[in-house]
Amino acid sequence: MSKVSKKSLIATAMVGALALTGSNIAAADALTDLQKAEATIFKQSAKSQAKINTIYEQTQELLAEYRNTVDEADVLRGYNDHVQRMVDDQKANIASLQKQIDGIDKIKQGVVPLMYKMIDTLEKYIELDVPMNIERRKERVANLHNVMSNSNVTTSEQFRLVLEAYEIEAGYGTIFDAYQAEMDFGGTTLTADFVHMGRIAFVAQSLDGKRSWLWNNQSRAWEELGDEYLKPVKDAIAMARKQLPMDLAKLPVFAAGAE
Repeated sequence: MSKVSKKSLIATAMVGALALTGSNIAAADALTDLQKAEATIFKQSAKSQAKINTIYEQTQELLAEYRNTVDEADVLRGYNDHVQRMVDDQKANIASLQKQIDGIDKIKQGVVPLMYKMIDTLEKYIELDVPMNIERRKERVANLHNVMSNSNVTTSEQFRLVLEAYEIEAGYGTIFDAYQAEMDFGGTTLTADFVHMGRIAFVAQSLDGKRSWLWNNQSRAWEELGDEYLKPVKDAIAMARKQLPMDLAKLPVFAAGAE
């Protein structure tokens, strides 16, 4: 084996050192590139994560809006169902009212002629009855005729007034009442005090207390009473006006069937 000179060994050592140095430089450059690549990847990863976070937040917001929309839709659907039930009920009520209105029209067709007959009957009855408060009673019948021709008065109100007039007439049979009015006696008009006990007795007395009369419903005329009735009639008038306490009074009456 040939011997290597020291110069050759030195040269070789230098070449080896240079080669090692070159290798280290190359490794350093690769590491730098790797670090740059990792930094780039990290930045891109951070951006991607930021985008993911943004998309997630937007997704949550959209999900919340969707849920709110679904909830509102459920509420609106429930409200619409409620409104529909109310509309259906109103339609049913309208149909029922229309049916009642149609029935009322039919009732009116029978009630209106009946009221006219009732008024005519009442008028004839008053003409034949004992004439206490006769002017007021005739006026009431005249008002009924006016009401029947007044379009502003409802049929129900007209019927109520007719029934009320009948009730008032029925009440005259139980009333003990006195009032002052004019009377025609023998062609002479006099102002007198009148008193009636229902329809049993109807008498009158002049204001000076000197003359008394009894109504004869069969002859439809006044008949003058004797003096023995002056005080009883006067007392009856005072009791009816509550000027005297209630007590027995001797008043003339016509017996049933008496002539």
